[in-house]
Amino acid sequence: MMFAEPYRKSGAQGRSPKEYNLLRGIAPVRPTERLIVALDFPGAAEALSLVDQLEGASEWFKVGLELYLAEGNALVAELQRRGFSVFLDLKFHDIPNTVASAVRAAGRLGVSMLTVHAAGGPDMLAAAVEAAGETDGSPALLAVTVLTSMDAAQLEATGVNGSAAEQVERLASMAVACGVRGFVCSAVEVASLRSQLGTEPLLVVPGIRPQGAANGDQRRVATPAAAIAAGASYLVVGRPITRAADPGAAARAILAEIQAATGK
Repeated sequence: MMFAEPYRKSGAQGRSPKEYNLLRGIAPVRPTERLIVALDFPGAAEALSLVDQLEGASEWFKVGLELYLAEGNALVAELQRRGFSVFLDLKFHDIPNTVASAVRAAGRLGVSMLTVHAAGGPDMLAAAVEAAGETDGSPALLAVTVLTSMDAAQLEATGVNGSAAEQVERLASMAVACGVRGFVCSAVEVASLRSQLGTEPLLVVPGIRPQGAANGDQRRVATPAAAIAAGASYLVVGRPITRAADPGAAARAILAEIQAATGK
């Protein structure tokens, strides 16, 4: 698929008010700002078809490993050209120097959010924070705590004793000390993280399932309204929208839940 010339953001002039608020840790207001649709597709044709079907129901799209490996930077640029903010969810986890270089490269793309694994440790996290601050636009760096597909049994198999909630709090405390101000966690941990960390950190929550939706491979899930009420800043929703018979209607139903939970 052919794309238009890549869109590039540069410095202050390239950031929208929404993105300035993101970088300052200010919670989004409009429901369409708080919904991030996960484009978990094998290629650009399917992903952009879904974007068209949503007709502005979301201002954000998440590009993860599958789609990024298939389409690379061109798909990120195309989404930006259409006016959307991009959450690049590649979950960097490597030695500090490699992660820092990867964060700089992602920052040069003008993405608004990107992820690293908190389990990479203090040195890796500190290097990622420093690298994110060196790029024009300084993308919001999110530390992934415990994947929503994991529970206590899965953690124990990797040598981590205790509950997922305990591990999330442990990793978040470490990451905050390294300068991280945003986290990916399940809705189950949002309230406790808000109590532990206060109102400043961005909490981005996947594993969102509207009432009656199948959980799939997710273990720690919640409805959109419950996640927002617990203190989530953003909701990441994939299959309940992307596999719906009418994706636009599914997205609008989730927006209605968000609006009801926030009163805005």
